[in-house]
Amino acid sequence: MKKFIIAAALVLGFAVAATAQPKALGIRAGYGVELSYQHNVSGANFIEADLGLGSFSYLNLAGTYNFMIAQPAWTNSGTWGFYAGPGVALGAGKGVFNLGIAGQVGLEYTFDFPLQLSVDIRPQIGMVSATAFGVTAREFGIWGWYPHLGIRYKF
Repeated sequence: MKKFIIAAALVLGFAVAATAQPKALGIRAGYGVELSYQHNVSGANFIEADLGLGSFSYLNLAGTYNFMIAQPAWTNSGTWGFYAGPGVALGAGKGVFNLGIAGQVGLEYTFDFPLQLSVDIRPQIGMVSATAFGVTAREFGIWGWYPHLGIRYKF
């Protein structure tokens, strides 16, 4: 019984800690459109997970751990933040598959009400496999050098 109470307390504690962290949900659009989710993990640092259509033709899943580099106080309202971080990416589509590492760099602004805007770039480097006309080509590639605008609801 004692082990059960300890396990239940730990599960409840982790659940409360997870719901106490700020989160944001929205879209990220540029050369493609993605659903975007952010979850603060320590201080202002956050994990971002994006799922969407890269270049409107294949499904792309990317996750990054972003470090808040600076939060300058340019205005009296809202919060600015510069961030950057490493991550991974996985994409698949008709005849195309890619797997690689990603790096994200961006600038965000969070209003005094629960709206967040961001501009970022997330280049990805890794293995790309494409099939066309019955021939499969595998090469090392770099993709994702397009700026994106993010609009998220922060809760």
